[in-house]
Amino acid sequence: MTNMRRIDLVRALVAAGCAGSALPAVGQTMTKLSVGVNASDDVTPLLWAKTGAMFARAGLDVDIQKFSSGSVAIAAVLGGSLDAARTSLLPMISAVSRGIAVQLIAPAELATPNDNSDAMVVAKDSPITSGKQLNGTTLPVPSLHDFNEVCTRAWIDSTGGDSKTVRFIELPISSIISAIGDGRVPAAMITNPFLHDGLAGGSIKVIGRPNQAIAKHYLITAYAATASFIAAHHDAVVAFAQTLGKSAAYTTAHHAETVAAVAPFWGITASVIAGMPTQSEATSLDPKDIQPVIDAAARYGVIAKAFPAETMIARV
Repeated sequence: MTNMRRIDLVRALVAAGCAGSALPAVGQTMTKLSVGVNASDDVTPLLWAKTGAMFARAGLDVDIQKFSSGSVAIAAVLGGSLDAARTSLLPMISAVSRGIAVQLIAPAELATPNDNSDAMVVAKDSPITSGKQLNGTTLPVPSLHDFNEVCTRAWIDSTGGDSKTVRFIELPISSIISAIGDGRVPAAMITNPFLHDGLAGGSIKVIGRPNQAIAKHYLITAYAATASFIAAHHDAVVAFAQTLGKSAAYTTAHHAETVAAVAPFWGITASVIAGMPTQSEATSLDPKDIQPVIDAAARYGVIAKAFPAETMIARV
């Protein structure tokens, strides 16, 4: 990104009221945070907050690290090699159900009735149109027992199939479209930017929206950290969550301006990203948006039983 472009980005943030206070004084100590994510559309606010110096204005030096899946990133948090991670709710729900002290600190993607950022897809010439035709098949997901698996199971069951007959295997989301094209797997749930890229290339077609098989409105992904880290870095966690919320509000309304910030991270052509439909980003954590996912996790055996969503949210 050129210096002029960076200046323009900062000016846009200031004009929108998102930039906050002045930049930290020279020599002021910045709090370092390492945050792990995988390549997905809902990391746009995080990338924008770093590129547009919003985190710097909040006194944060955020190191963004890319992982193959949110599950791997949250495992790094639990192992102590990351401070925080953006992940689907499923790994978090599983961890909390086992008594692991990890909590949500900020929201990310929000599923809504008009959300087109994910889909169940098949090869463009495939005869498959429903879950019933996927009985007995093997399907790929970025991580076993993750959000994609639960959504896929729910969609199969809601469209005449029996998800108990389906076997799931791990495959990086960046490799799923080619696996469908090669005939190695018959279908898969994928998300933007890979969904939009595959549709633009004409190799796949949409046969359903698995997200909607869970509920009409709920949180899909969020940022999390261990309870001990949150307690030891309370002010930094608050600053991170507040800054991310401001960035989400801005990027949702200014999709075109975010392309330069996210294209290098995703490794996808900027023109393709520019044409992607925007998805909903939550700006605060609400238990009502989390409970449907907990209930689905219990229904599909990811956890033994459901529990109140409030227990997952950090009190900061």
